[in-house]
Amino acid sequence: MSEIEAFTIAATDVQLADLRQRLSNTRWPEAELVEDWTQGIPLSYVQEVCEYWAKDYDWRVREALLNRFDHFRTQVDGLGIHFIHQRSPHPEARPLLITHGWPGSIVEFHKVIEPLVDPVAYGGDAADAFHVVAPSLPGFGFSDKPTETGWGVEKIATAWGHLMAKLGYDTYLAQGGDWGSAVTGAIGALDPDHCLGIHLNMPWVGPDMANKDNWTDEEKDGMAALKFYNDWDSGYSKQQATRPQTVAYGLADSPSGQAAWILEKFYAWTDNNGSPEDILSRDELLDNVMIYWLTQTAASSARLYWESFGKTRPGDVHIPMGGSIFPKEIMRPSQRWAEKRFKNIVHWNRLDKGGHFAAFEQPELYLNEIRTWARLVPRP
Repeated sequence: MSEIEAFTIAATDVQLADLRQRLSNTRWPEAELVEDWTQGIPLSYVQEVCEYWAKDYDWRVREALLNRFDHFRTQVDGLGIHFIHQRSPHPEARPLLITHGWPGSIVEFHKVIEPLVDPVAYGGDAADAFHVVAPSLPGFGFSDKPTETGWGVEKIATAWGHLMAKLGYDTYLAQGGDWGSAVTGAIGALDPDHCLGIHLNMPWVGPDMANKDNWTDEEKDGMAALKFYNDWDSGYSKQQATRPQTVAYGLADSPSGQAAWILEKFYAWTDNNGSPEDILSRDELLDNVMIYWLTQTAASSARLYWESFGKTRPGDVHIPMGGSIFPKEIMRPSQRWAEKRFKNIVHWNRLDKGGHFAAFEQPELYLNEIRTWARLVPRP
């Protein structure tokens, strides 16, 4: 598959029947012993979602929604990679590579791709148009699962540069959150001759402990958020970084287990009022779960943690960088902390609403942030 081939998302009837059967045969645990989410995702909520999933959720409708984009697959560095490539009708459009993370997927971008590609159709300016490339990470979605070790952040960053070159883009911009942020940051360090600028909605930078006595209130808040994550919200990460294969047996065999594993994070990391469905529809949440279920990527997606945690990161980034800090993000560094790695910050903004899944939760804010940053990145 050295050529670029068109691709269509198409679950089989057998897959969908098997899903419904497994949901109907779920062996449920007992309920939690508290009246909130502190022991994990509540039994009643998972049962409610899974009943809807089995009886009312229509994958064929959702599949068609995703297939309105132009999907492709091609070999990059020996691995089959799936990606959306949506070209703009505007001649001044700039190539923009956007990368998701875990537990997300290309579904996260379904509300922003069209406005990025054709801002004029949404009341915007043609100068803000992009040719959008949105790949599925290796081992995620409809990309191939690596069959050998080594596919960590740096190798993915290198592969993404090769993908953009294969698509005919000599220069490009890049954006990402979660693992997409790590990959995009690596691109900024490793491919500055072609990547002209990067934007991150979860910059991977730690606190400046040397100046702890001089932290601002904003920095104290960022440290408190990081401490809460490490103490109470990172068990999944430790498991996936150390024993990804072990956790995958239950997730690959049980749709209710796969849904619970993912949806708990959409509760914890979105800016909601007590339920992830305050921010995203049940269908949208299940669309994302379906990408993991249909492709059986519980193990392969978790291995990215095993491949990447504890590894030496690429060096500093000198190309123009933008950072958007949403209030329910896991990591909320200050610009001062970020400047220790990102040496040319041209845009930095703390927003008043939104969480970890910025494009999914707050598409208008995400779009505004991307456009504001991109205007500050010189054209070649």
